[in-house]
Amino acid sequence: MSAGEPFRHIPDIALITWHAERNRSAFSIVSPWTKIAFLFLLVIIVTVVRSFPVILLLFLGTFTACAIAGLPLRKIVLWYTLPIIFVLSLVGIMAWGEPGNPVLSFTIAGYNATLTDAGLLLIFVLLLKALIIVTYSLLVLMTTRYNHVAGLIDRIFPDPINQIFLLSYRFLFLTISLTGSLLKSINSRGGGMIRSLRVQGRIFAQVFALTFIRSLDRAERVHSAMASRGYCGIYATASPVPAPSVRGTICIIALSVITLALVAAYMTPPEVVIP
Repeated sequence: MSAGEPFRHIPDIALITWHAERNRSAFSIVSPWTKIAFLFLLVIIVTVVRSFPVILLLFLGTFTACAIAGLPLRKIVLWYTLPIIFVLSLVGIMAWGEPGNPVLSFTIAGYNATLTDAGLLLIFVLLLKALIIVTYSLLVLMTTRYNHVAGLIDRIFPDPINQIFLLSYRFLFLTISLTGSLLKSINSRGGGMIRSLRVQGRIFAQVFALTFIRSLDRAERVHSAMASRGYCGIYATASPVPAPSVRGTICIIALSVITLALVAAYMTPPEVVIP
């Protein structure tokens, strides 16, 4: 955890960048274009596939890839907190209306709520789908050098979207660092996360407001420093991005064929048999 990281369950951008620059695994030598192509195809596969065994196998595969790459698995598991909360907040309500065998049932204000086995399966499937994308995205970010990521952003997105992506990355460093410093100052004065929320909610809200105000002030300073060095609204990256190798191209073609086959299998409506 970096010195400016305020919460363990929030991805530490400094740690991600450190691994990206120093990772020497087999995934670090793969072309960034190959990784991005795999991410695009993986999103399609996760979207169309509804089989729980297949989704579970994909998740175990991506998590095993992180282990092979030498990434901090404990940190990654902690970083699952936010996507898990996000998915459960959305799917937790939908799961109660799924037909199936009842698992849990209760009545609130005359309304009968029933959770079935199909509802539980829906929660697990959608949760694993989200974690697959999160895990593979962390794998890409933590095995790809920053200048290659910047080169991909500059080549994929048009102006000024690419400039927004490149500059917002630096702005995240400032915001997280300032938030960590402010929370440390609260703890050093006897404050705490739970106590501040329960007793001193107004002060805690002022802390976050002050964080964004100071972050904006620091962002203005960064912009002034860049303007003094000749920045005129275009942040071009001259670093070359390695092209996919022959093996990487073959893997992309193979995964594309598998993706098309899965899309055709899951998107084709079942035949209706008329007796």
